[in-house]
Amino acid sequence: MSNHYYSEKPNVASNEQQHEWQLRGFKLKFTTDAGVFSKAGVDYGSQVLIGAMEFAEHATVLDVGCGYGPIGITAAKLAPKGHVTMIDINERAVELSKRNAALNDVHNVTVMQSDLYEAVKEMRFDCIISNPPIRAGKAVVHRVFEEGYELLNDGGTMWIVIQKKQGAPSAKAKLESMFARVEEVTKDKGYRIFKATR
Repeated sequence: MSNHYYSEKPNVASNEQQHEWQLRGFKLKFTTDAGVFSKAGVDYGSQVLIGAMEFAEHATVLDVGCGYGPIGITAAKLAPKGHVTMIDINERAVELSKRNAALNDVHNVTVMQSDLYEAVKEMRFDCIISNPPIRAGKAVVHRVFEEGYELLNDGGTMWIVIQKKQGAPSAKAKLESMFARVEEVTKDKGYRIFKATR
């Protein structure tokens, strides 16, 4: 367990790399490291989610399982008058997200270490975005949906990316059991983007 990207304290040796990515028209730099999700660069699922996600420029956004920050940092660029909170259980990922926000001159973010929603359960958001930790198991993914629902403002949205072969149909059914409206916004190479509106 200690070497999964959803571990609190990865014990693999540090091996930092830097990558540049063009996301939503922004040229961004990310320092990555061993022991965090998708250390070789922004994974395809996150890219599809980043390409699809929409919210107002003044939105309050929560990035759940932020990793080293590509989704949350792009969201902060898209919501310059809003604020993005980024959470991850992995302390190495949290540190990288803080550094990557500074590296990309993004200041409307708060990055916190949190076991799922533990650190933000008193807060409320207009939008929750997540590339959920599929390998942590279905129960954890469903907690992302259930506990996230409680933190959304009325009319708020949850944007989720999930691969068809990793349980997209059951994830959609779970979302539909809770949210007023669930749309499959896009699909790309087996990845599905769901937008669930409270």
